[in-house]
Amino acid sequence: MPTIVLVHGAFAGSSSWNGVIANLKRRGYPVIAVANPLRGVQKDAAYVRALLDSLPGPVVMAAHSYGGLVMTEAADGASNVKALVYVASVSPDVGESVIGLLSKYSGSALASSIKMVPVPADGGGMTMDQYILQDKFPEVFAADVDRGTAEIMAATQRPASAGAQEEAATKAAWKTIPTWTLITTQDKGIPPDLQRFLAQRAGSTTVEIAASHAVAVSQPGPVADLIDTAARATTS
Repeated sequence: MPTIVLVHGAFAGSSSWNGVIANLKRRGYPVIAVANPLRGVQKDAAYVRALLDSLPGPVVMAAHSYGGLVMTEAADGASNVKALVYVASVSPDVGESVIGLLSKYSGSALASSIKMVPVPADGGGMTMDQYILQDKFPEVFAADVDRGTAEIMAATQRPASAGAQEEAATKAAWKTIPTWTLITTQDKGIPPDLQRFLAQRAGSTTVEIAASHAVAVSQPGPVADLIDTAARATTS
């Protein structure tokens, strides 16, 4: 069976896939939820690509949110990657960034919910990390997750470098690898209409679900179902 490689996005961590992982493992899949560094597209993609290159058999990748950009970059030219699954995600073309795509569609509440924190940059100087304000996190990121869990997610969120959201893709793996997309119709992070546009452009097989941006936490079953569908279609 193919190895399922899961790539989380900004403001989340590998544990956001826990429900999906448990479901996939019950079906017999080996699973790796990579720890996306969230430092920048090229750095993050190189990190993920190194993992992909270490895996001997076929791979099906799934990514959430900004992780879709990283997956799009990392999987390009990887002969073992058989399918890409975008989960409440972005699938940029060359030259496109998360910020640039979000600016084209209304409906995202992220811009008004971000706290910028100065942190030391590699090589000296300072850069900025982005957090979602904890009091806004449940509504913006995880509206269909129970409040207690959403508050824990807010407290443990992984910040993304501001540059990661601004850096553009240089590759587009979806042009050569079959894709599936899970569109979240109640999403306040990545607007549903943006998700639909990107899926249509990529020629993706799509499923829509009434869920928040945190669909992997709130509804892991349908996420695992779509990954399983992609795996069966491309590796059986």
